[in-house]
Amino acid sequence: MSKFKLGVMIVFGVFIVIGIAVFATKKDGSSTSSGSVIIWGTISQKWFDVMYKGSGLDKNKTTLISYVEKDESDFDQEFIEALAEGRGPDIVILRDDSVYKHRNKLFVIPYKNYTERSFKDKFIEGSEVFLSPEGVVAVPFIVDPMVMYWNRNIFTNNQVSQPPQYWDQIFSLIEKVTKKDSSGNVLQSAIALGEWRNITNAKEVVSMLLLQAGTPIVKRSANSINSALGNDISSIITPTESTLNFYTQFSNPTSNFYTWNRSLNSSLNMFLSGNLAMYLGFASEIFSIEQKNSNLNFDVTSVPQTRNTNKKTVFGHIYSFAITKQSKNVAGSYTVINALTEVAPLTALEKETSLPPIRRDMLANKPSDAFRSVFYTSALISSTWIDPEPLASSNIFRDMVESVTSGKSRVLEAVSRADQELNALLK
Repeated sequence: MSKFKLGVMIVFGVFIVIGIAVFATKKDGSSTSSGSVIIWGTISQKWFDVMYKGSGLDKNKTTLISYVEKDESDFDQEFIEALAEGRGPDIVILRDDSVYKHRNKLFVIPYKNYTERSFKDKFIEGSEVFLSPEGVVAVPFIVDPMVMYWNRNIFTNNQVSQPPQYWDQIFSLIEKVTKKDSSGNVLQSAIALGEWRNITNAKEVVSMLLLQAGTPIVKRSANSINSALGNDISSIITPTESTLNFYTQFSNPTSNFYTWNRSLNSSLNMFLSGNLAMYLGFASEIFSIEQKNSNLNFDVTSVPQTRNTNKKTVFGHIYSFAITKQSKNVAGSYTVINALTEVAPLTALEKETSLPPIRRDMLANKPSDAFRSVFYTSALISSTWIDPEPLASSNIFRDMVESVTSGKSRVLEAVSRADQELNALLK
């Protein structure tokens, strides 16, 4: 074969190979996604699947969406390590008390893309902790409000017809409901307040009382975020001092309203055993309470409020979606978040969890179900605060309470120290 013919055959061979490769690439591209979005979170795979299918994203063939369920105990460490190695998720599911500590890892959605007006019109006021001067840090999708579970047998046996609507009504209940032996040991308690270590949800209970007293706990300004525990100069006694005085009196043996001490079982177990009249817990606990004691005759109502308050408030944990700065598909992630927070997926999630929705338009249609109607009412007035680091801030609150109950500090000293420690943590 001549050199000319050999050269022509080689050239044609190269073109044939290139043609096959191009065809194969186009064919492959037509059947696979043009992008992917990876989501990490600690909610169950079942919960996410319900939202995913409800949103219609499962029918979208242009974007591959995958959810990875993580263990809550080591989520933070795994998330940090993954980002450091460049293999982090596009979207992360964070509870309200984890958003601030991860803020430097999150992409802030500019207000030109997600307007502040749209956010406020869509979600409850408590969700606004996710708003920053620059834009939306996280988009909420569900709220778990604090409610009050009450033992119907204890109330009936003591001729009490209704649970309290206001905190000052607690005092008369304590006299009727709390039972002690001849040595003064508490056998049956009206409510678990005053201590820390054996009160389930102690941090959230104290946070709620502070919010109801009028302090936001943490205050955001244009350039900084600071503790608001001790800086109300308009009052002779700060809201935090007033809250701490109210809370700690219930564990003081010399108080007329002594109803709790640290030698008792946990407040949840006391309620489950039928020895606690009122338990402050979350809406999400209802199935667990029913399963652990199917014979417990209980009901649910809204948490008591401060009388003559200008604004009703309960504490609520809010779960949200946030885009990571490391995401290689920010636009796709934004689209996915919008789809997952529409009415259809959140309705599907509520049916699965019985937790109330966070959208205002959905909360307008209160269900007739006895428990869920209370959850809806509580969801609308749910609030939280900008928590810099949940474990560290919990220790600050614990020390504030226990320094008073142990007699180590006066209330003003305990509040001042907590205020300084929280400010240091924020910085």
